[in-house]
Amino acid sequence: MSAPVPVFDGHNDLVLKIAAAGAARDRLWLQGDGAGHLDLPRMLSHGFAGGFFAVYIPSPETADVAAYHTLMDNPPYDLPLPALIDHGTAQPVAVEMLGHLLWMERASEGRFRWCRSAAGIRAAMAEGVVAGVLHFEGAEPIGPDLDALHLFHAMGLRSLGPVWSRPTIFGHGVPFRFPSTGDTGPGLTDLGKALVRECNALRIMVDLSHMTEAGFWDVARLSDAPLVATHSNAHAVTPSSRNLSDRQLRAIGESGGMVGLNFATCFLRPDGRESPEMTLDPVMRHIEHLLRLAGEDCVGLGSDYDGATTPQDMGGVEGLPVLIQAMRDMGLGDALIDKIAHGNWLRLLERTWGG
Repeated sequence: MSAPVPVFDGHNDLVLKIAAAGAARDRLWLQGDGAGHLDLPRMLSHGFAGGFFAVYIPSPETADVAAYHTLMDNPPYDLPLPALIDHGTAQPVAVEMLGHLLWMERASEGRFRWCRSAAGIRAAMAEGVVAGVLHFEGAEPIGPDLDALHLFHAMGLRSLGPVWSRPTIFGHGVPFRFPSTGDTGPGLTDLGKALVRECNALRIMVDLSHMTEAGFWDVARLSDAPLVATHSNAHAVTPSSRNLSDRQLRAIGESGGMVGLNFATCFLRPDGRESPEMTLDPVMRHIEHLLRLAGEDCVGLGSDYDGATTPQDMGGVEGLPVLIQAMRDMGLGDALIDKIAHGNWLRLLERTWGG
């Protein structure tokens, strides 16, 4: 049997799952309990060569998660957003998450490595070591003076989304709404514009997934880096507020940026439902549309593993070879599949980070 095609992934939420596991984190990360999408043994077995690992700050208020899932499986829906979280509350949580990141590397005994450069990712992949990159999904841990941005950059932060979906002092995100465009409210604040400029100066990648359409265009006007949406799909296929318009996809392509295909069913299915009971046809439709609008050099994968419901035929990381085969079946050649699986991401990071 041939080795699986290496995949570099634009987004996952495994760190939050590890933080919640407590004493069971060893089993979750090192042995795999089968309940989640990712663990180290399955990554190594199924071609997960590396990716962005999100630090996300959960909202303090208790959400009725079951009710949210019920609503998202019965469109139309418009879920209320949690309140803004101040940096004084968020920073200790982020630091705790960083402790879990260091533990993941140490406990892996050389099988997983945190990387700070594209060259470091390529080296890890060549050695068969899973490459992790630190990403903040929402800039809540950073205060208005931006000093913490420099601190977290020194600690390895290389990718940052100014918002998840709830508002921050830096800007506004789209609600979970279907059907809807991404034009749901204001974009960047003045502090958000300063944050983008500082990220450019530090060569931290700015992630546009979750941003309102106004925020997307604010970043496009300000940033001197390629435009990147790490885990977003095509609005023309699935009219969710979280998906990107054709105009946005063209802008990403024109900037030499990237869009990572999100595996979440509610952003894949044309009916917007969260149910995993679906064929892979909508997945292929999204890939075709992203390739046509953004271009073959600007499309990758952004799974949202351990943060979303995925199609039944893909499941967790063991489904990556299924997705690769589906791309072959749709007529994509090996060279283009390699680009989508990892090549485009690595070239984008070389352009964004340098070296």
